[in-house]
Amino acid sequence: MTTDDDTAPQPRRRRGRPPKALAANGPAARERILDAARTAFAAHGYDRTPVRAVARLAGVDASLVHHYFGTKDALFAAAVEAHFAPTEGLADVIGAGPDGVGERLAAYFFGIWEDPASRAPLLALVRSALTHEAAAGVLRSLVLSRLLERIAQKLDVPEPRLRAELAASHLVGIALLRYVLGVEPIASQPAPRLVAAVAPTLQRYLTDPDPGAIGEPAPAHP
Repeated sequence: MTTDDDTAPQPRRRRGRPPKALAANGPAARERILDAARTAFAAHGYDRTPVRAVARLAGVDASLVHHYFGTKDALFAAAVEAHFAPTEGLADVIGAGPDGVGERLAAYFFGIWEDPASRAPLLALVRSALTHEAAAGVLRSLVLSRLLERIAQKLDVPEPRLRAELAASHLVGIALLRYVLGVEPIASQPAPRLVAAVAPTLQRYLTDPDPGAIGEPAPAHP
């Protein structure tokens, strides 16, 4: 037996928006989703973290995750960037001019990695970037486009992209050995010692007045 309610046409849901019951969670739900995403991605990596798992952990429906972030790639980027916002440290890194920029950049970079709160999502990012292009794209954007290229451009030097890529390869390579692979003796070195060791190379990459010398091997001595 049917009733009028059973046969009455149901209102069409507007595409791209979650049900009212879900949307009512508001900004607090968005923060819960980000917290859940950081936890899940850090524990399981990009490939093994479905959006539904993040939604369950956050206590929301998967449609709300898509409402706020659209895609899994965007969710991953937002989860990582919440603890690693490169532009926030840009003023401190370049504020005193080119002198000492290599040391300030190294201190800033390793300072983020040494903080347990930001290390977990970064570990998830680097591990996932080794096997997944979407994660690799997030890493490129955060480390290269949004930090190092901006530093090089602010310093007004020739070939800023090449300089930024060389600096990025140096920093990310050390981070991979130290924090992901645990290669000794780099893994157990005090962070200030690493900063002192890499600062001169970063300084040369970013400020050497001869762009032709950047990335080229030193001439052989007779």
